[in-house]
Amino acid sequence: MEAEERIARAARRVVEARLSRRPLPRLSELADIEEGYRAQELANAELAQVLGPVRALKIGGTQEAMRAYIGSDEPVFGAVFASTLFGSGVRLPFSAFVRLGIETEIAVVLAQDVAPRPRPWTPGEAAEVVGEMCAAIEIVDDRYEDWRSAGAPTVVADNAFNAALVLGPRTAPPPFGELPALRAHLFVDGVPQGEATADALMGHPFAALAWLLGRCGRIGRHIPAGTVVSLGTIPPVYWPQGPVSVRIEVERLGEAELVLA
Repeated sequence: MEAEERIARAARRVVEARLSRRPLPRLSELADIEEGYRAQELANAELAQVLGPVRALKIGGTQEAMRAYIGSDEPVFGAVFASTLFGSGVRLPFSAFVRLGIETEIAVVLAQDVAPRPRPWTPGEAAEVVGEMCAAIEIVDDRYEDWRSAGAPTVVADNAFNAALVLGPRTAPPPFGELPALRAHLFVDGVPQGEATADALMGHPFAALAWLLGRCGRIGRHIPAGTVVSLGTIPPVYWPQGPVSVRIEVERLGEAELVLA
C-alpha cells in the first residue's frame, strides 16, 4: 500500500471512530509520528465539517512519564474544534464521552499569525506572540482500545486525546520570570484533587509553546492569530467516575469551572 493511501485510510478510521464513539484501535497503517500528523490533518479537514473549524491547539506529553506511556520522545499536539471550545461555567453531559479525564492547564491566545520557519523557537520568542492567557480545563477522552499500546502515531492522528477545552476569563500575561512558579489547583466537587507549579510544562509554560511553534514549523503548518493554545496539564490528569463539578485555579490567571452532569 502506498504511503498516501495508508495515511488516508488511517485518517478515515480516526473520523469514523470519533463520530461514532467506537474505540479506536492502533493504526498500524502509520509508519511513524510524521505520518500521524499527516493523518491528523486529513482527519481534521473532515471532522471540521461536523465539529466546526479548528479554533485551538493542545499540547500533550509535556511530562516525560506521559511521553513514555505513548511511546514518543517528544510532546505531541492536536486540534480543538469550534463546537468543543467553551467558556467557564459550561454544563456538559458526562455520558457524551467514552472515558473522560480532567486536565488543569494554562492556555494562551496568539496575538499574531505564526508562519512556518526552519529554525526552532526560544521561550522568549514565543512570549512575544502571546496576547492573553487564562486558566483552562482540557477534557481528554480515552477513546482507544488500549491507549498504552496505541502508539504515538495513533494518538497524534486522533488529536492527542482531546475532546473539549474550557477557558476561563482572559488576562494579560504575568511577567515572564514569574510564570514557572505559578501554582495550579484542581478541585472536584469542592475537594482538592491536585496541585503543582507551571514549571511542569517543560520547565516554563513558554518553553511548551516554543516547542509547539517549532513543531508546526517543521511540518509546514501556519497558525493564525487568535488561535488558543493549551499548554499541557500541570497536576496529573484526574479521571472522574461519574458526574462532577470541576473548578481549577491558576495563580495570577484566575479560574475556570465545568459541570459534568
